[in-house]
Amino acid sequence: MYTVLRPRRSLSALLISAALLTAVAGCKPKEPKPVPAPEAASPVSAEATTAAGQISADYLRDQITRFSSDEFEGRGPATPGDEKARQYLADQLQQIGFAPGGADGSYQQAFDVVGVTAQMPKQWSFKKGGQTASFKWWDQYIAGSGVQDEKGSIKNAEVVFVGYGIQAPEFGWDDFKGQDLKGKVLLMLNNDPDWDPKLFNGDTRLYYGRWSYKYESAARQGAAGAIIIHTTPSAGYPFQVVQSSWTGEQVELPAAGEPRIQVKGWLTEDASRELVKLAGQDLDKLLEAAKSKDFQPVPLGVTTSLEFKNKINRSSTGNVYGVLKGSDPQLSEEYVIYTAHHDHLGVGEPNAEGDRIFNGAMDNAAGVAQLLAIGKAFKALPQPPKRSIMLLFVAAEEQGLLGSKFYAEHPTVAPGKIAANINIDGGNIWGRAKDIVFVGKGKSTIDDYVEAVAKMQDRVVTADQYPDRGFFYRSDQFNFAKIGVPALYLDTGTEFIGKPAEWGKEQHAQYEAQHYHQQSDEIQPDWNFDGMIEDAQLCFYVGNNIANASPAEAPKWLPGDEFEAARKAAQAELTTQAQ
Repeated sequence: MYTVLRPRRSLSALLISAALLTAVAGCKPKEPKPVPAPEAASPVSAEATTAAGQISADYLRDQITRFSSDEFEGRGPATPGDEKARQYLADQLQQIGFAPGGADGSYQQAFDVVGVTAQMPKQWSFKKGGQTASFKWWDQYIAGSGVQDEKGSIKNAEVVFVGYGIQAPEFGWDDFKGQDLKGKVLLMLNNDPDWDPKLFNGDTRLYYGRWSYKYESAARQGAAGAIIIHTTPSAGYPFQVVQSSWTGEQVELPAAGEPRIQVKGWLTEDASRELVKLAGQDLDKLLEAAKSKDFQPVPLGVTTSLEFKNKINRSSTGNVYGVLKGSDPQLSEEYVIYTAHHDHLGVGEPNAEGDRIFNGAMDNAAGVAQLLAIGKAFKALPQPPKRSIMLLFVAAEEQGLLGSKFYAEHPTVAPGKIAANINIDGGNIWGRAKDIVFVGKGKSTIDDYVEAVAKMQDRVVTADQYPDRGFFYRSDQFNFAKIGVPALYLDTGTEFIGKPAEWGKEQHAQYEAQHYHQQSDEIQPDWNFDGMIEDAQLCFYVGNNIANASPAEAPKWLPGDEFEAARKAAQAELTTQAQ
């Protein structure tokens, strides 16, 4: 056996080799560093950010303080306070540089209204056989006139329980089943069926659940009157709101031959139970029966008569509007319309402190102030957006959305040319919130605009947290939606920065219980405007982005939405007119 001897390498050669290896290793290509993704374009331009600085705490506070002062006497429709408030808004629009919204060069769109003050009896009695149940005015029942005559009456009318009082063929629902209800008094539930998400959108209240629909539905049946059973959960507010909202002068658009009932009534839950008991029925069992599509109206065998006098006041009120013309020759014919109602409840019965004026600071001097501030922001832009901007302060919202209804029926801009409606009703008085509530989220592509701006503000957009209260149908955006206009209505969030988890909901509940539609809705020294500023800026940014959007990116109702057909009809009308 033998071994092959290899030549030995010198130390210097080894060192040189090592150096070469090191050099070669050093020449290997390095792993490329990750290339940072390009930053997403901000949804808000630098110019818009600067302009949004016009929305300040001092301006909002000053406007709310002035507009909710006793000087305007609660801004009841068709009152001297209302007239003074409208003139004030016209002056403010001129001051911030918005042109008159009317073709006649006026800042006001006047319309006739009829004020009806019903003098209801102190008791409303119901009879069956030799037994009687009587309910006290104010404490147990509230009623208003359904007619615009000097007298109204119900004579020996039978009471019929009609469940929810709804006819909705798209859901296969009909509470009347073809029964003859002419001359009857219909006892009905508030809200709409809410136990099945596939039926009436589950706990999201639709227009079928609103009191206005209930009375309209009864009138279509030829009924003499209607009584809604009030509960706080089903109404979304306590009985004291019914007391303050349905007493005193009730303002309406003039009757135009539509069906009407004599009496629009409310009963407390306890009074309703007593009435049903008089009929030998159990209210809980009737409620359970009403939850079926097979429900049949239940004649109670109880009769009632009611006579009352009305004080009729035929007068006028008006919307107030100003316009900032768009900068694009074609798109300037289209509009983004901001709305806020300027009215409140006026002067009524004194509270425990003797205060008779319903100042409406939150509802809705806060919304009015935000619209004016947003107008200032638009005027601060280097040039107006492509589409035109309208600030529309609507009248008589508290009386049933009358001002926005009148505008929708007599628009100064064709509905198909209204790109969007942004409505502000109320304001955040508690500080910055991490969230913003979008009432109507999931109905249109406005969602995308809101989400983008909210993300920039480091906020989250949540759907209506009280869907059972039907807020989308309770403010002025509803009348724009009915003529097909995609609409945005935001509400104050509940997750407040630096506050405990439940603090926000507690503030909402406290306001509703103590101040909503009460004389105590007045501006307070502890109001925090930081959140109101942020919300108003969000509305400004969203409206500015919509006003600058291409025609393909303009807001649309999502396929299958209840208002999609109206939008298509409005746009088809534009095409017809252009031919």
